[in-house]
This record gives sequence, structure tokens and C-alpha cells, in this order.
Amino acid sequence: MFKTQAETMEFLQGFMSQLEDTPDDREILLCVPFTDLAVLSKNLHGSRIQVGAQNVHWADSGAFTGEIAAPMLLELSVRYVVIGHSERRQFFGETDETVNLRLKAAQKAGLKPILCVGESKQQRDAGETEAVIFEQLEKGLAEVDQANLVIAYEPIWAIGTGDTCESIEANRVIGLIRSKLTNPNVTIQYGGSVKPENVDEIMAQPEIDGALVGGASLDPKGFARIVNFQ
Repeated sequence: MFKTQAETMEFLQGFMSQLEDTPDDREILLCVPFTDLAVLSKNLHGSRIQVGAQNVHWADSGAFTGEIAAPMLLELSVRYVVIGHSERRQFFGETDETVNLRLKAAQKAGLKPILCVGESKQQRDAGETEAVIFEQLEKGLAEVDQANLVIAYEPIWAIGTGDTCESIEANRVIGLIRSKLTNPNVTIQYGGSVKPENVDEIMAQPEIDGALVGGASLDPKGFARIVNFQ
């Protein structure tokens, strides 16, 4: 929940100027608050940067005050949507069952969902990492098309806490996630305190296809460095 429309425009000016030498095969996606989607979509039309939303409801319309439906996102040329982020699960009652409903609705509408999975510090300390993530995958991906999907592994204990998940461990867990999929070619990202200082090491891992960046994406120069990982 960052950046007004004016701040978003200021961010774009600082960010886009640093993408001139970015390799063509890098996919760049900004998943922004709903109020920023229209201004982003308008100003990024024809550019290489794609636009995503941070959530979507499972119904096309209805009495769901405070929610956003897929047709509303499509009208703004949104192509991706984050679903099941740890903060939605932690603060807003998101469950594996509602995640599944949102995933299926997004795909039906033609959006590409980014499913977030990950364990808490308590669960990791109890040795439950694998069990928790496998259950999130099993329930979340029921009847979901894995040909139109991105998955992000975000260890909750490593988000904004200063604790970092070692890149080798992130690679191990992402490999386990991939082993549970019917489509091994799903793009799987790592999210959890990704910064300019550690992105090169993270992206050098063979199982990690990309990064879901939180706080470090707010600074245009720093985020450009992440996009331009070496």
C-alpha cells in the first residue's frame, strides 16, 4: 500500500530511464494498488513493462464491498494478478480455499495469476516448511491450469524482518515446489527481502526463475538494479 498516482508517475520517470540496457528476455511487471492501475496502464502502453494488480475477487460482480472483479482489471489492460500474498493471508482472512476461487476466476477471465506460498517462522522452526507449502499447493491449485500460472515462494519469516532465506535454501524449496507440479515449466519466483545487494546470488540459483520484490521495489534506482541483475 504505497504511492499515490503522482508518486507513481515520479517513480516511472526515474525507473524507465534505467532500462535502456536491460536484456530483452527480462520480464518486468509492476503490481500496484488499484488506484494506480489506470495511470500506469495509460503511461506504459506500448512499453516493455507490464501491469499487474494485487488481488482479484472470484465473482464478476456482486455485493462484495471493497473487492475488485476481473472485468474491472481487464478494462485497465491489467494482465497479471497477485493472489494469496502472505499479508492477505495474515491480515485479511485469506485461506487456501479462497485463494483457489480467486485463481480459477482470474484464469477464466484471461488474467495470469501469481500464486504466493510460504511458511511462517513458527512453522519453519517446527520443521513444517514442506508440509505447509505442499498443502497450500494442493488446495490452492485444485482445478487450476498450470499452463497459465506463476508461483512465488515467499518465506513469511524473511519478509521485511531482516532475516534472509539463504539462496541455496530458497533454491531447495523452489525445487520441491516444482516437483509437486504437473507442469515443471511454471515460472517460480523467490520473494523475501530481495535487494540490490543479494539479487545476483538469488538469480544465479538454477531453480529460481525470477523475483517477487517488496520494499526494495519502491526506490526506482534500486529496483532497476534488481531488474538488471548480473
